[in-house]
Amino acid sequence: MRNYFPTFIVIVFDQISKLWVINNFSAFESRDVLGTFVKFSYVKNPGIAFGISVGEFGIIITILSFFATLFIAYFHWEERYSHPLISIGLSLILGGAIGNFIDRSKIFFMTHYDGVVDFIDVGIGTFRWYTFNIADASVTIGIILYIYHSLFINKSNLADNID
Repeated sequence: MRNYFPTFIVIVFDQISKLWVINNFSAFESRDVLGTFVKFSYVKNPGIAFGISVGEFGIIITILSFFATLFIAYFHWEERYSHPLISIGLSLILGGAIGNFIDRSKIFFMTHYDGVVDFIDVGIGTFRWYTFNIADASVTIGIILYIYHSLFINKSNLADNID
């Protein structure tokens, strides 16, 4: 169960932060957090990563998200005794996938689904990155940990085994 602790933490903080934004911000409202470099800006993303539109395929994307999340959960279970960077990385990816799936699943229960709540807005002046949420950040960090292990840790272990 310890392997899923990061997953649980990501889901809880993601959902609490989204509820906080919904209850304390108006749509498209923006507030400075660290000057203008980091802002909280309440937007909803009806598409997928980086605001890519899915048009009328929202339900299909949600169903595919569900199966992708199941695959990540299975892969994490298989790798639970792997190097900590792999286990933690996959746990963060899983938490982020579940967090955003919770939002996306509302498409089945709401007559007017607006999208996943995004609010973290980073940039300098008018150059801003895509607005994201805690689930998105955890997926990104998880992928970075996984890639780092694959490129540097695993590679050095392979080299040691060849010698």
